[in-house]
Amino acid sequence: MSLARRTVTSISWNFAANLATVGILAVRMILLTRWLTPDIFGIYTFALSIIVLTAIVPNFGMGQAFIHRAEQTENENEAAAVHFTLRLLFSSVWAVVLLAGALMFAEGSLQLALLVLVPVYLFIHLTQTPILILRRRVEHRRLAVIDFVIVVLTSIVALALAWNGAGLWALLATDLIVLIVRFFALYAWRPVWRPRLRWNDALVRYYVQFGSRVFVADALERAIDRVDDLWVGVFLGQSALGIYARAYAFATYPSKILAAPLNNVAGGTYAELKHDRLRLSQAFFRNNAFLVRIGFLFAGALALLAPELILLLGDQWQAMLTPFRLMLLFLLLEPIKLTVGLLFVAVGQPQQLAGARGIQLLVLVIGLLLLGTAWGVNGVALAVDIMLMAGIAVLLRRAHAFVDFSTWRLFFVPLLAFCLAMGVTLALLWAVPMQNLWLAAAIKLASFAAVYLAVWLAMEHKDVRRMLGDLHMVFAK
Repeated sequence: MSLARRTVTSISWNFAANLATVGILAVRMILLTRWLTPDIFGIYTFALSIIVLTAIVPNFGMGQAFIHRAEQTENENEAAAVHFTLRLLFSSVWAVVLLAGALMFAEGSLQLALLVLVPVYLFIHLTQTPILILRRRVEHRRLAVIDFVIVVLTSIVALALAWNGAGLWALLATDLIVLIVRFFALYAWRPVWRPRLRWNDALVRYYVQFGSRVFVADALERAIDRVDDLWVGVFLGQSALGIYARAYAFATYPSKILAAPLNNVAGGTYAELKHDRLRLSQAFFRNNAFLVRIGFLFAGALALLAPELILLLGDQWQAMLTPFRLMLLFLLLEPIKLTVGLLFVAVGQPQQLAGARGIQLLVLVIGLLLLGTAWGVNGVALAVDIMLMAGIAVLLRRAHAFVDFSTWRLFFVPLLAFCLAMGVTLALLWAVPMQNLWLAAAIKLASFAAVYLAVWLAMEHKDVRRMLGDLHMVFAK
């Protein structure tokens, strides 16, 4: 199968799996938010942030080194065995240190969360090798099915536990389900690859050398992604962190459904095209153009529907409205930041990310100290937005060294469609006031979506037809 066919097929499978779970995830997010208190989400988020932030050490950029096609990794089985060996060694040391830290420094529910999550993530780390093998091959059908099964099972278990008053365990159980499903689907049922330990000096040196170039950028990325959570938890409290974490979760939900399938495939695609600048540029622009256009559509719709969404969650979540709207910028820009990062790794220049992420972290820290201290959770959300815009500007400018694209063409059409759709919708609501909250919500959604899609199709109908043609090519087979 050609790379183009494998790419479109993989994206299609990921989209299909995600679309099949849209309703399940939406119901799960809403019900868990209604049944659990902000402090429970705050404790879970704080513990998970510690794990995600420190997990950069056992990963050490080795996953990117495996995806990056190099002479040393041409023998896939040998490369996979060495990767698994190093992952086991590094993750075991990481788990021991983190468990000791939890016993010595954490207390109460936070300590419980860490004592449960650290062993679970130790074994989740060991499922990375077969996942990387499939991503390297740009074969995502099995991964899409795994993700679908995980969503269904974690939703059933989490909702059942939350309904029966299990509290924090309703969230902790989801990670345990992830571990069980991955081990069964990757190692037990028609295994992608059979685990074995292997030490090869040349491969170890390659992983360490490439990883050392990725490590700083990855460490900065994890810090950028989690330092805001830790700051809110320490200085504003667990309840404030719960509000902030739920605002982030709801704001980024559409990108997980629509952008994640594409970015999961992009790394392998870019790696295969790294020596063909024209095709690499075309793939890079098409990926990001789609992400921007879908991002503007969902960001506008969610901004308009925010009051109704918060109403569904209950009075205890009213403080989430403003940070939720502010965090919608993530829906627009975060997926682009990720796909540009995949580009730099694919072309063997991961160090390009370090400078941009260093700037982002500095902007974020300053923003937290100034805006977060002054305006609480709203200030933290605003600081994160400013940080993200600064990073995107730097990353897109650096990407021009490897791919050819027009930033104006990337953003002009969706920005115009967004402004026109938002203007028409707000004017309609002003001209025809409605007392029924849900009727107003339906009209807002229909008006915004109709105008946005009309402008997009009118200005880029050829590109849309090409995209639909690619999908037809896949499903016709």
